[in-house]
Amino acid sequence: MTNDTKRAPIGVFDSGIGGLTVVREIIGRLPRENIIYLGDTARVPYGTKSSRTVIAYSLHNAGFLLSRGIKMLVVACNTSSAVSLPSLSREFEIPVIGVIGPGAKKAGEATKSGRVGVIGTPSTIKSSAYKKALEAISPQIEIYSRACPLFVPLAEEGWTEGEISELIAKEYLAPFKEYDIDVLVLGCTHYPLLKPTIQKVMGDGITLVDSAEETAKEIESMLHERDLLNDGTGAPAREYYLTDVSDTFVSVAGRFLGERIENIEMVDITGTAL
Repeated sequence: MTNDTKRAPIGVFDSGIGGLTVVREIIGRLPRENIIYLGDTARVPYGTKSSRTVIAYSLHNAGFLLSRGIKMLVVACNTSSAVSLPSLSREFEIPVIGVIGPGAKKAGEATKSGRVGVIGTPSTIKSSAYKKALEAISPQIEIYSRACPLFVPLAEEGWTEGEISELIAKEYLAPFKEYDIDVLVLGCTHYPLLKPTIQKVMGDGITLVDSAEETAKEIESMLHERDLLNDGTGAPAREYYLTDVSDTFVSVAGRFLGERIENIEMVDITGTAL
């Protein structure tokens, strides 16, 4: 493998800004890697779109990142992962990884009781993507799923801890205590920001599976297996592209990434600067 290929960036896309939690985990685990992030914020949310449209959007996003010379494509969007991953894997020769498979794999390994809970957006829960992935790992696993739509605005507003977030979490998560689960999958890239509150409500005996964290582990493993880990010593490059930028984006994105984003470029979906 040539040094130029190893030093090529990892491309990450999401329908919005939630995928920055995946970028955060990649940076923490693989600090040498160059990263290009694309958020299709002009067309978010994907969850209300047809499968055909989501696949088309995902192919456009991937094409943009491919034009930047990426060595791996990360689909940091649960809806896109559920719907478009097979099409993307067929279309492109580089490694392609989504967020659902790694999370489901970890949940299957972590459960002792065989009862696993999954929380996500309504579209992700409706798709049964995590349920299908878990059943493929072990048909004996009992899966209990629930949509938690208010977790997304809580994360974006920064209300991740305190009385309000705890009350909402208790309302959403109460049924899982009756199901006697021992693992809960955070099936949305927004939800890691609420991890302390969710853990507090569920109790220390419940293992929380962070799909963003597990995806970063899978990325490291895949790059290692294919001899694609960046062995350079220079400062890593981080590029952030969006299809639309709001006045509040920088502050909100900073919460997801864990650091301030200094440079954001707005582009059209084909990669031509606006």
